[in-house]
Amino acid sequence: MPFVCLTDFQAQARERLSKTTWDYIEGGAGEGFTKEDNIAAFKKIRLRPRYLKDVSEVDTRTIIQGEKISAPICISPTGFHCLAWPDGEMSTARAAQAADICYITSTYASCTLEDIVATAPRGLRWFQLYVQRDRQLNKQLIQRVESLGFKALVITVDVPITGNRRHDIRNQVDLKTNLLLKDLRSPKESSGPCLQMSSIDPSNCWDDLSWLQSITQLPIILKGILTKEDAELAVKHNVQGIIVSNHGGRQLDEVLASIDALTEVVAAVKGKIEVYLDGGIRTGNDVLKSLALGAKCVFLGRPILWGLACKGERGVEEVLNILKNEFHTSMTLTGCRSVAEINRDLIQFSRL
Repeated sequence: MPFVCLTDFQAQARERLSKTTWDYIEGGAGEGFTKEDNIAAFKKIRLRPRYLKDVSEVDTRTIIQGEKISAPICISPTGFHCLAWPDGEMSTARAAQAADICYITSTYASCTLEDIVATAPRGLRWFQLYVQRDRQLNKQLIQRVESLGFKALVITVDVPITGNRRHDIRNQVDLKTNLLLKDLRSPKESSGPCLQMSSIDPSNCWDDLSWLQSITQLPIILKGILTKEDAELAVKHNVQGIIVSNHGGRQLDEVLASIDALTEVVAAVKGKIEVYLDGGIRTGNDVLKSLALGAKCVFLGRPILWGLACKGERGVEEVLNILKNEFHTSMTLTGCRSVAEINRDLIQFSRL
C-alpha cells in the first residue's frame, strides 16, 4: 500500500528500526507531555476558509534569509541519521536538494560536512551548532561551514544539559561511545578512530553571542526560544532569526507547545527578524496554521527520520512531497494564492 500521510511513515519506521533506535528518535523528556502537546495543540486551531477566489494558480514558494525555497517546509537539525539509514545525512541532503528546501545539518551528524556538501552541492544548507566548551573547536567548525557554503548558523539554546529522556536511560543509550562524531574531531584527529561527544557549554549566555558574531559573517538564528522575553533579547543582540522550538519535547517537559509559544514570540520581534517554527508539524494544515500565526517557515524533525528509515533518500523526498502537496491543498481550499496571503484571519482558536 502507498504511503499517503506522514503517520504512514511513522508506523513503518517503527517496524523497521530496533527498539533502542526507535525509542531514541521518538522519545520525549519526562512524561512526554510536551512531545504529545506539540501535535495536539494544532488541533485546537480551526480554519476560516474564504471562497469564490481565483485559485487556479497557487504558489507555495517563499524566501528565508534571502534564499528562495519551493515551500515553507524545511528540515530541522537532528543527529545520527545513520541510525535510520546507512547513508545517513547524505541521503537527507540529496532529498532536500531535490525538493529545493533548506536542510539544517546537525553538529552531531554521522557523516562529515564535506561528504554532505559533496553529495548535494546545490542544496541550501544551514548549520546547527551546539556551543562547545572548547572555543577553538567552535571557531574551527564555524570556519569549516562557512568555507563549505553553508548559508546560516543555527545556535541551539535549549540544551545547557540534556533533558531527562527516560527511554534512553532505560535502554542505556550511549551515543558518546557508539557513534563516531566526525565533525567534532580536530584536524590532527581527523584520521583517528572515535572521539567521544564533546561537552556542550552550560555557561553559554547572551553575552557570548557577540563573540560568535565576531568570527562569522553568517546570519545567526537562535533555536529553542519560547518566550517574548527571550525573543526581545534576541532582537537586542542583533540575531537574524528565531526558531520557536521546544526540541521536540526532548528537553524540558511541560513547556508550551511550539505553536502555542509562536504568537508571543512573533509579537515580541515586531517584524524585525524572521521567526520559524518546529515541533508537531504533521499535516499541510499544520503548516498553514503556523504561517497564519506569523511563522515564515516550518521545520520537520522526526518525520524526516521516519522517511529515511523507510526508504532512505526516496523516503525523505516522499515525506516532503506529501507535506508540500497537502499544504498546496490547504492554501487552495482556504483561498490563498501565495504564502503572502496567509494571515491571522484564516484561523481561530477552538473553545473546546
